[in-house]
Amino acid sequence: MSTKKIYLVRHGQTDYNLKGVVQGSGIDAPINEMGKRQAKAFYDAHKHIKFDRIYFTGLQRTRQSIAQFLDNGTPYEPIVEFNEISWGKYEGVPMSKEEHSYYQSMLQKWSDGNLDYSIEGGESPNQVYKRLKKGLDYVMKQEGETILICMHGRAMRVMLSLMLAYDLRFMDVFEHHNLGCYELTHLEEGRFRMDRYNNVKHLKLKGLI
Repeated sequence: MSTKKIYLVRHGQTDYNLKGVVQGSGIDAPINEMGKRQAKAFYDAHKHIKFDRIYFTGLQRTRQSIAQFLDNGTPYEPIVEFNEISWGKYEGVPMSKEEHSYYQSMLQKWSDGNLDYSIEGGESPNQVYKRLKKGLDYVMKQEGETILICMHGRAMRVMLSLMLAYDLRFMDVFEHHNLGCYELTHLEEGRFRMDRYNNVKHLKLKGLI
């Protein structure tokens, strides 16, 4: 298994993000105009990097967010195991005061260690962890040393916990922003080192934050 440098980026803004509506894996929304500007800012700041392989999820907003990197012949592949968590019955529903309270109580259950808890019809953190591990194991077996992965906010928190062997109860320590990027280096025996935390400098330079 070769050493890999991984750039882990969240997709660009969608109208669901803008309106505070829960998306999850069941909502295949495209990025909006702000998302496109965020994507261009990320591309402009990272186009000098020669990525050996590029991965995105089975949802169009991730592919759209790194589309400019796909035009130069770099091998790419969708990994459905990297999809966002399923929020079950709350997907596509505006966040009312009552629903926000329920969401906060769910986060509290997770931070208290009930990582098998899920919204009705949705996934638990442990379920997401299991499928993300399957996807990551696949990626790590492929050729290439410099990797770009575009995925989703909650799934990124679980992924970073997986990569850094961090307790899932505290996954919210990994903040994220649309087209914010984490950089990690694979060391040995499956371990990773974080090189950069939620980099949004490219967004600030373009006035997008």
